[in-house]
Amino acid sequence: MEFIIKIGQFLLSLSLLIVLHELGHFIPAKAFKTRVEKFYLFFDVKYSLFKKKIGETVYGIGWLPLGGYVKISGMIDESMDTEQMAQEPQPWEFRSKPAWQRLIIMLGGVFVNFLLALVIYIVASFVYGDTDISASSLKDGFVIENPILTKIGFKTGDKIIKVDGEPVIYESDIRRNIIGANNVTIKRGEEEKTIELPIDFLGQLSSSDDRSLFDLRQPFIVEKIMDTSLNKSVDLQKGDIFKSINGKPAEYFDQVAPILEDTKEQTINVTIQRGSTTINRDLKVDQYAKLDVVTTRSLKTFEELGYLKIITKNYSFGESFGVGFKKFTSQITSYFGQLKAIFNPKTGAYKGVGGFKAIYDIFPSTWSWQAFWGLTAFLSIMLGVLNLLPIPALDGGHVMFLLYEMISGRKPGEKFLEKAQMVGFFILIALVLFANGNDIVKAIFN
Repeated sequence: MEFIIKIGQFLLSLSLLIVLHELGHFIPAKAFKTRVEKFYLFFDVKYSLFKKKIGETVYGIGWLPLGGYVKISGMIDESMDTEQMAQEPQPWEFRSKPAWQRLIIMLGGVFVNFLLALVIYIVASFVYGDTDISASSLKDGFVIENPILTKIGFKTGDKIIKVDGEPVIYESDIRRNIIGANNVTIKRGEEEKTIELPIDFLGQLSSSDDRSLFDLRQPFIVEKIMDTSLNKSVDLQKGDIFKSINGKPAEYFDQVAPILEDTKEQTINVTIQRGSTTINRDLKVDQYAKLDVVTTRSLKTFEELGYLKIITKNYSFGESFGVGFKKFTSQITSYFGQLKAIFNPKTGAYKGVGGFKAIYDIFPSTWSWQAFWGLTAFLSIMLGVLNLLPIPALDGGHVMFLLYEMISGRKPGEKFLEKAQMVGFFILIALVLFANGNDIVKAIFN
């Protein structure tokens, strides 16, 4: 069931993005009376799952879910239709249109990607608002167990107060801002300290089995005792908070787990806070270092007990425009930062580049429209930015040649464009193989 939910979200999001991106090319092409021969979701190598001709355009669904395309007459694209290009240009063909019209047609897909993301952020801000955790409210900091982080000086309990000198207001700011960051300022007890991040920090994370960063500490609060527990007859009640085990601090999971590992098949003495009262109980640890006690994971409960503070913001329809635009620009800036890191070999960030499996993995295992739209907005920005890269065969490659034509007044030769398209196609194939190869290597060795 988990696979069905994740793959369902993945395919729905991918299909929506592809159709709207290609629609961004289709609409201006039609507006400028340019013939569109095909409009396809997914690729129709050898055959189609569905196709129907309406007017001069064949609409269809291919069997290979790696993208989609519109085939515009008189345009050198991935179809490499050299026979058509060898004929005399016709008025309805792409190559016969003024450069400014061709530029609009080529930028249409990227424009729609960015517009879609902006609209999603605006509507989602109005419908869902924002829910986050105040970073300064965390009672005892974060769980930090990744060896990459501990090696450079982080410790469990640290509070993150700045990233590259910018104050951290919300818990989500940390993961978003740490990409490409140089340093992080922490508060440990009453002391503030700045920790420098190695230049290949992202590369180390990408190639590590453990990719955790700064996780919320989970207090050990009893929800119920399992029927199979060795402690089912012990007086434990819902809401009991562990404070210590055998005299050692044990208020959080990260403190409890190592103690239980050292006391397998032993009896331990636990100090518990029940309301305003402190009590002691003797509990048995089984052979698997478990107490078989179900604990609460409710952030609302954690807030009520003073472990953190949840910030909820609701926006009016008017306010949602400003909030949505800010999220949109922030995400674009962040993604360009990621690309900059990826193309800098020193950062090692290229090791984290993923393909379709990586995209599939970011979708949650339970259906959430709020998460779905947020991820779709991010993927729409990603698709738009990647299509702007000046690689022949991508929109950005076509735009590059069109800008050259508009500035110089000279149109690149069709033979040159055909060769450039072929080079670009092989570059794209190499990038796809690299990204999806990374997915395969991680699946095998991680």
